[in-house]
Order: sequence, then structure tokens, then C-alpha cells
Amino acid sequence: MIVSRTTGTVLKALPSLQRLDVSFIRNLSCELKDVTGAKISEHAKKVKEFRGFYGSKVVGEVTVDMIYGGMRGIKALATETSYLDPEEGIRFRGYSIPECRDLLPKAPGGQEPLPEGLFWLLLTGEVPTENQVKNLSKEWAAHADLPAHVVTMLNNFPAHLHPMSQFAAAITACNTESAFAKAYSEGVHKSKYWEYTFDDAMSLIAKLPTIAATIYRNLYRDGSSIGAIDPNKDWSANFVDMLGFKDEKLTDFIRLFLTILSDHEGGNVCAHAVHLVGSGLSSPYLSFAAGMCGLAGPLHGLANQEVLVFITKMQQQLGDNPTEAQISDFCRKTLKSGQVIPGYGHAVLRKTDPRYTAQREFCLKHLPDYPMFKLVSEMYKVVPPILMETGKVKNPWPNVDAHSGVVLQYYGLREMNFYPVIIGVSRALGVMASLVWDRGLSLPIEYCKSMTSSVLMKMSGVS
Repeated sequence: MIVSRTTGTVLKALPSLQRLDVSFIRNLSCELKDVTGAKISEHAKKVKEFRGFYGSKVVGEVTVDMIYGGMRGIKALATETSYLDPEEGIRFRGYSIPECRDLLPKAPGGQEPLPEGLFWLLLTGEVPTENQVKNLSKEWAAHADLPAHVVTMLNNFPAHLHPMSQFAAAITACNTESAFAKAYSEGVHKSKYWEYTFDDAMSLIAKLPTIAATIYRNLYRDGSSIGAIDPNKDWSANFVDMLGFKDEKLTDFIRLFLTILSDHEGGNVCAHAVHLVGSGLSSPYLSFAAGMCGLAGPLHGLANQEVLVFITKMQQQLGDNPTEAQISDFCRKTLKSGQVIPGYGHAVLRKTDPRYTAQREFCLKHLPDYPMFKLVSEMYKVVPPILMETGKVKNPWPNVDAHSGVVLQYYGLREMNFYPVIIGVSRALGVMASLVWDRGLSLPIEYCKSMTSSVLMKMSGVS
């Protein structure tokens, strides 16, 4: 029996998550695992041959500024799932976001791609069929339940503990379910590591919406039960249902959101953290928890909150329909005070973030008259020229954070502290697919060379 800490009532936490017959479910995932295995085997041979011939080829140089500047621009990681081109934006296995929106299967009646299809694409490089995606949805629904000790822990966290702290802690506690950790302790051959990483990835992704929704209900809905998982609904639809929303448009936006934020190559904080911790052969659960601790930082997953705070402050001062001149003046004063305009700029991109564009297209279709969206649209006209005038900004264009929080606010999901958790659910798709490939290619433990400032000075000729 589990008791809500907020209401004192008995909760039926995860009362009847409908688990399908396990043998049937394993047959469903068999195809994706087999296709992934074949792709890994084929690609591993290419990589081995490539390294044999070109292993000594120089692909870049490192400057002192790069070392002190957060390793910006250093080519140091191999990530098979996506590539972030500074001019074109993110490509998932070579496909742009517009292409993914067009090609990936959609839910009946939905207009946006299903994240399940994106996960299939990231793992295999192939666009899945509707039936393959439907089967993947069923498997994730069947494994969405949590261990009892994790539910108890979540329901006993204090209300002031940040949602991301709860999220990372619950994921760590789910390590009791790790097939990889069990297989490693039993001495499985390293050629099989990727298979158990795959099994953990599937189970982890299935459980994340349940963890997230439990946190949301405990913090913002008086600990009410999240209800049962519907095996006939897709991953996003079940997630929205568990959160307590019934809006089909919100569900479709969540499908889009979980798809376009799933991966952003391997150098960002959370993706690199997962890769780094995983390289030490920590389980996918522990590796992903490390990534979520990185995502919780205000320079990473909390950025869309800063955008909302900025826009709200502007609304309060200028009203719902400010002129371009008023917005320009507000932004110039912000910069003059030493602050930044949140939602603009990117460490790699040198154009408008395609993820911003995808969300803008959704807004133009479904909420064109929403004051916050109209304000974001006006900023799109005003802010880039102002930033270019400074002469210090390499990318004056909006990024994904400029939009996502605005749409969630419109549909009633207003608790900003919870937004990074939703991003975390999404990012699991990319980092788990990458981790499967890390183990499939037998990548070694990561250990980069560090130097003291005195050594760098000596190497640079400073006496």
C-alpha cells in the first residue's frame, strides 16, 4: 500500500499497468533488435577497415582557446545517430527535421511523427513501417510499470525536491532492473554487451513517462493516481494521459516535441555525459541518470524556463500587443544591463534552429492568436538584427528553447520546473540509441588528456 504524502490518501500508484504476455512482447522487439544487430555488425567492419587505413589522419586542430572555452569545435567523438551541421541544422541518420515529419509514421488522426519511429530510425538508419512502430508502442506500453521500491521512493520525496532531482534519482533506482548489469556480473562476453544495452534501453524508455508522470502528479496534482497504461495507444498518448490531460492537440505537440528534441549529436552536456559514464560500462540506467543530472543545469535543460520568464516580464511591462519599437527598446535595455536575450544563439548552429521552425509551424496552424506566440513571432523579426549590431554574436537566430515553453503554457501544462523532465524523456531516444551503438562498436573507456595552465603556457612558448 502506498500513501500520498500530500493528501494522506491511499494511492493506487501504477495500479493496473497492463503488461502483455512477455513472450509475445519479445517477439515484437525481435525485429528491431535483429535489424539493429545486423546494422552494427556491418558498420563495425567498415569502421575497423577505415581505422586501419586512416587511423593516423588528422581531422582537426586544438587551440588554447578551445581548451579553455569548453572544448568548442574540437572534433573528438564518434556519434552514429545524428549530426549537427552549423548551416543545415540537425539531421537524424541523414534526415532533416522536415523530412522526418513527412516520412515517419503518425498516429491515427495525428499530424506529427511518432517518437517510436524516430527511435527506430536512430537505431537502424531505416524509416520504419507503421506496423513496426505500432509494435514498438505496444512493447513500451507493456514495460511501463515501475518496481515497487521506485514508486515508494517517488511518493516519499519532499515536495520541495526539484522534479529533475526526483527524475534522476528514480532512474538510478531502476538499476535494479538492469539486464546489462546482471549479464556483466555473470561474465557475458563483450561481443554481447550491445544486446543487453539494447534490452535496458527499451525497458528504460518504456518507464520514463511513468516516472515523469508520477513526479508531476505528486507535485502538481495532489498525488492522484496516474491510471493504467493503454496498450493500444502510442508512447506519447499514454504519457499525456498519465499527466492528466485529454487534449489531442497537446498530444500531437508532445509527439513532435519528443521527436525533435530526441538527439543533437554527441557533444552536448547530457549526451556526452551518457556516453562518458557508459564508456566505463556503467549500466544504461546509471549512464542515463548521469545525463539527466547534466540536463538539469540552467545552461542546458532549463533554458526554456528563462525564455518564459523573459517573455512574461516583457508582457507585464509592454502588454500583449507591443510594437516592434517597444520590443526593440526592451531588448536593447536588456543587453545594455549585461543580461542576455534567452532563446537566441547556439554553440554550433549558425542559422535558425530547425526545431524552432517546426514548432513555429505547429503554432501557426493551431494557436496563431495566442499572445505569447505573437510576441515570440515579433521577437523573431526584432532580435536578430539587434544581436548582429553588437558584433559579438556568431549566431543571432532563435533556438528550440524560444518556442517550446510557450506551447506548453497554451495547453495548460504551466509548471516550468517540470519542462526539463519532458526534455529528458525525449533525449532518452537519442542517447540510448547511441549507447547501443557505443557497445556494438566496442568503443573503449573515454579518457581525454588534461593539462595544467602552466604546461599549456610552456607549450605555447611562454616562459
